[in-house]
Amino acid sequence: MARLGQLIKQLNIGLNTAVEFLNKKGFVVDGGSVNLKLTEDQENALVSEFGTDKDLKRRQEEAAQRKAKAEAKKPVVEEIKVVSNVPHIKVVGVVDLNKPDGKQMLRKNEEPRVIVPEQRSATAVEPVTGYSDPKSEKTTVESVVPEADTKATVNAPAKPAAIEPARVESAEKAVPTESDKKPVAETEKITASKIQLPDNNTERKGADEVAKPLSIVQETKKEEAVQQPEEKKEEIFKIESTVKASIKVIDKIDLSAINNSTRPAKKSKEEKRRERNAMEERRKQQSGGKNVYTAGTVVDASKNSKPKAETDANDAQKKKRKRIGGEKIDVNKVFNTPNKQSSKKGHQKHQIHIPQVNEEDVARQVKETLARLTEGNKGAKKGAKYRKEKREANQQRMQAEVAAERAEATVLKLTEFVTANELAAMMNVPVTQIIQTCFNLGLFVSINQRLDAETINIVADEFGFKTEFVSAEVVNAIHEEEDKEEDLVPRPPIVTVMGHVDHGKTSLLDYIRKSNVIAGEAGGITQHIGAYNVTLDDGRHITFLDTPGHEAFTAMRARGARVTDIAIIIVASDDNVMPQTVEAINHASAAGVPIVFAINKIDKPNANPEKIKEELANMNYLVEDWGGKYQSQEISAKKGIGVPELLEKVLLEAELLDLKANPNRKAAGSVIESSLDKGRGYVATVLVNNGTLKVGDVMLAGTSYGKIKAMFNERNQRIKQAGPSEPVLVLGLNGAPQAGDNFNIFDEEHEARELANKREQLAREQSLRTSKHLTLDEIGRRIALGNFQELNVIVKGDVDGSIEALSDSLLKLSTEEIQVNVIHKAVGQISESDVMLAAASNAIIVGFQVRPSLGARKLAEKEEIDIRLYSIIYDAIEELKAAMEGMLAPEIKEEVVGTLEIRETFKIAKVGTIAGCMVKEGKVKRTSKIRLIRDGIVIYTGELASLKRMKDDVKEVNSGYECGLNIANYNDIRIGDVIEAFEEVEVKKTL
Repeated sequence: MARLGQLIKQLNIGLNTAVEFLNKKGFVVDGGSVNLKLTEDQENALVSEFGTDKDLKRRQEEAAQRKAKAEAKKPVVEEIKVVSNVPHIKVVGVVDLNKPDGKQMLRKNEEPRVIVPEQRSATAVEPVTGYSDPKSEKTTVESVVPEADTKATVNAPAKPAAIEPARVESAEKAVPTESDKKPVAETEKITASKIQLPDNNTERKGADEVAKPLSIVQETKKEEAVQQPEEKKEEIFKIESTVKASIKVIDKIDLSAINNSTRPAKKSKEEKRRERNAMEERRKQQSGGKNVYTAGTVVDASKNSKPKAETDANDAQKKKRKRIGGEKIDVNKVFNTPNKQSSKKGHQKHQIHIPQVNEEDVARQVKETLARLTEGNKGAKKGAKYRKEKREANQQRMQAEVAAERAEATVLKLTEFVTANELAAMMNVPVTQIIQTCFNLGLFVSINQRLDAETINIVADEFGFKTEFVSAEVVNAIHEEEDKEEDLVPRPPIVTVMGHVDHGKTSLLDYIRKSNVIAGEAGGITQHIGAYNVTLDDGRHITFLDTPGHEAFTAMRARGARVTDIAIIIVASDDNVMPQTVEAINHASAAGVPIVFAINKIDKPNANPEKIKEELANMNYLVEDWGGKYQSQEISAKKGIGVPELLEKVLLEAELLDLKANPNRKAAGSVIESSLDKGRGYVATVLVNNGTLKVGDVMLAGTSYGKIKAMFNERNQRIKQAGPSEPVLVLGLNGAPQAGDNFNIFDEEHEARELANKREQLAREQSLRTSKHLTLDEIGRRIALGNFQELNVIVKGDVDGSIEALSDSLLKLSTEEIQVNVIHKAVGQISESDVMLAAASNAIIVGFQVRPSLGARKLAEKEEIDIRLYSIIYDAIEELKAAMEGMLAPEIKEEVVGTLEIRETFKIAKVGTIAGCMVKEGKVKRTSKIRLIRDGIVIYTGELASLKRMKDDVKEVNSGYECGLNIANYNDIRIGDVIEAFEEVEVKKTL
């Protein structure tokens, strides 16, 4: 795995660019540093995205290398200025450079005291500074040369093969020597006018390098000497044959003055070998035009050959050369510069040839450097390594925390049964989008309808959220018993009757049950879900569920479809396939329930069953008469026509399903409805799906639990037990369970109590998570609307299903200007606590088929709380809608009441312009506002100052009459203008 820093260097991109790209791709690298290790997927993603940048960088580097090679071939001209601060020179005698053991003699006889500059080049001409001893008995003649005149030409030998064992390097002086027997006559100071220096400066390696050969090249035009500024004399020195002489010790070298820490490291054998090979190649290339010097010859280079000699000298000083015996150059005399002009002649720009760079050598050196760096890192101290590991661990921990926070933000913690409204609040999306998503999935849900776990998972996944059911441990705490095949016995089918309002659902059940349920329903419409067990003439049983047909009872229909085995869809033959019929069909299809169509009211004269079948065929529901798979039956619920045939078809479908259950086990089923009875307490209508429910069993249903005290059937007859597919009314729960909850039976009451408490705690946490607080955006939206209203409602009802339906209907009335909040809903009569809550939250109380207690009524009168009581859901919805419309600000509309044409104008002093008009249309009132129109353009809008007919003031003038009028604060009235009279009317807003 590569590190992020290495990869961004290769790809030629920045760190922030790489981190942002990886985050976009889904890789969490927040706080990533250059030392972050990348996975293969991350590395491949970066290379695929920014590979072009890498190729661009590689092409740029290749172009740079080609440019460097091209520049290396060009001669480089370098001019070096000589330091003008010239020290005094002490002449000590002749140095015999031919002696092969000169180096050893220097070591034995102590070298002269020389203070060397700190920075030296291994192959460069450097100044050697010598100071005369004030105590010395020898006579020295010193001459101070001015800075402008101290220039001489000192060049390296043109022949690279002439290498001496010891060599004096000097950049600013040459030492004039004679034989040992000669006295020291004088010492002149000379400086080099042209000095060839190599590119790299390195330190002097040791004291053995102090004395090194000095090569002097004399120009052939004339010999030069140093001119004394005081005497203006010229002394010309000629180079003579060298005479062997012994070395005379003058002084000692103070090695303590040398900074050992700045000395360069010794070259390796490989570096020395490469330098020798390079020197040999250059010597082979240049051997054709060189003069070969032997011992005892005078170095005589012509002016034409000077550039070549200078180049050779530069090369010789750059690299060490192999020693070749017999070839040497002696220095016998030193020549001085005669004058400025002769010095300037030799001051010419020279060329330095840079050797060609070998790519293999460069690559090898790069590898060696990287290897040394790696070795250095390996040998790092333990403390640094520990600190680095600690930093990386902290960084990884922080990255893991950031990733965990991001992941947690997309995880919804919820209970299994969450309403659509609560789910929308948790995901911070409009509830309409949740409902629309469910519609697209084939599920028809309302705002307060509770969704099962599978639906929640699908909907949350659509919006990019993951779900985590916190009630999992509660669900797992209930162990389901596996039924054996031999224990299963056939059970009666559960049939749900669904359809539109007034299409005859309850009438059909009344005929089957030989009773009159409709008479007990307010308004003659079903507002409760009913469960009935019917025994047929042949002894077979069918359990019917009657569902409301009103649009507000969507959740009830969905609940009925979920617990049923077969669905009967009733359609009136004298009507059409209505919206609630379509919804009921969709509920049954979504639950995977077989459908039997019952076409009702065929006894009516305007009945048209074929039209209903055609409409069903258009919805892709072909009945068997039309070659489809859905059974249908034409019936009359009131007269009983076709009802036996319908029941036969239902039983046929039931036989195909092969419905079985095990009665010899603990009961389990669903809660159909729950309510609060004043004499009985909390009661619940349940449908047993499996097992047998007995009096005395401990039941847990949702957040409610209790021991069953008594059970009643649908005819209100007390029973002691209920088998599979049997509806029953149970007493003894400590609360009203929510319709749709599943119930289970436990052996001990404390087990049910613990689970109920856990569920209640989870429900409380759920309500806190879904409570939506007022945000700045919402406040800004309300201020922008200007007339925003809130209507807080407390809903109390007789049964849980009705409360749910009414709450959904009220929430649907919310608009942008008026928001309906159901702050509390519960079953039972209106109590004093409900009134106090309404007073605290400025709410109204809506009672559905319940009455307030005596204390609640008195408290409501005292607190001036509005309590509305309803028995029909239509009335409750319509009245609340009217109340909301009354809260809306009315709209102001203009209504034109008359049109006048100006026939003549009169100007009266102190009054203004009076217009004589004819009323063309409508009538003009004295209180009407007017609009002056000229050539179709409104000129002025204002009010009338006066309205007269003849000389009398009048309140109004009808069409066809003439009148005189004066416009308040306006006199620019012309003949031919049109005056339009209008009134502003307030129009009540509707929802």
